[in-house]
Amino acid sequence: MSLIYGAATTAAADATIPASHPFAGHLRRAADLAAATPHRRWVEGDEPLPALYLSHGAPPTFEDAAWMRQLHDWAQALPRPRSILIVSAHWESDQLGITSTVPTELVYDFGGFAPMYYQMRYDTPDNTGLAAQLLSVLPDTQRVFEHRNRGLDHGAWLPLKVMYPEGDIPVLQLSMPTHDPAALFAIGERLRALRAEGVLVIGSGFMTHGLPYLDWSRPDVVPGWSAEFDAWAASALSRGDVALLQDYRAKAPGLPYAHPTVEHFTPLFVTLGAATDPTVAPTMAIEGYAMGLSKRSLQVA
Repeated sequence: MSLIYGAATTAAADATIPASHPFAGHLRRAADLAAATPHRRWVEGDEPLPALYLSHGAPPTFEDAAWMRQLHDWAQALPRPRSILIVSAHWESDQLGITSTVPTELVYDFGGFAPMYYQMRYDTPDNTGLAAQLLSVLPDTQRVFEHRNRGLDHGAWLPLKVMYPEGDIPVLQLSMPTHDPAALFAIGERLRALRAEGVLVIGSGFMTHGLPYLDWSRPDVVPGWSAEFDAWAASALSRGDVALLQDYRAKAPGLPYAHPTVEHFTPLFVTLGAATDPTVAPTMAIEGYAMGLSKRSLQVA
């Protein structure tokens, strides 16, 4: 039996979420806002869209009403993009790759959560136009492999489902082929031109991600290493000190605990590379902590 993809399948899956669940409440709020004030779409002639770095968690993000409101309000404050290109902490590859341009199942790359999270859907529209736009800004010598069996992973679909729950914007995920800040920055520079075409460029990670070092019995306590790393990053960002950020392995306090592996931090360099002027301080859209981890999320013009 062939699968049917589209907004209707997403809505049907969302309708099975218990009404008392925080995400069901989020969906009701988003629908009410959309009915009251339609989200203005980006149109040709508008200023380029910003590029974003967003921090988010796994499925528990769907249980944090305040955090979901922050993410959704941020999205609503921007023109509605024509399409979204996202680099996630959860897809590392030796070569640059993109997710499938034909309808493909989501990747549920997490474990130990309630069954409802493995039944969620985010069936976005055809993204072949976005794939062509992406190839047009990359060097002719750059090989990009399309993974026909790979859909969006939770580093992409989870925050986007909160920010744009209708699922009516084409989305393409770009793999992270390296953790070298300069190389990721250069990729971001290539993507910069897409912002002027109504493409929202996103680096998706978590400003601190030391899961093995959290005290799960005290989720409201912010570990010193999380606060110190976040303060260091915020200070460097406020000064537009890209060189210091790129030297994070040597300069960032608390790194072995804040990022025992660095894939949740390095998408930041794609975002900074996509900035018109990376030395200009970004706008901090979300600050604070969840489960002791920094939610710092930002946008660059």
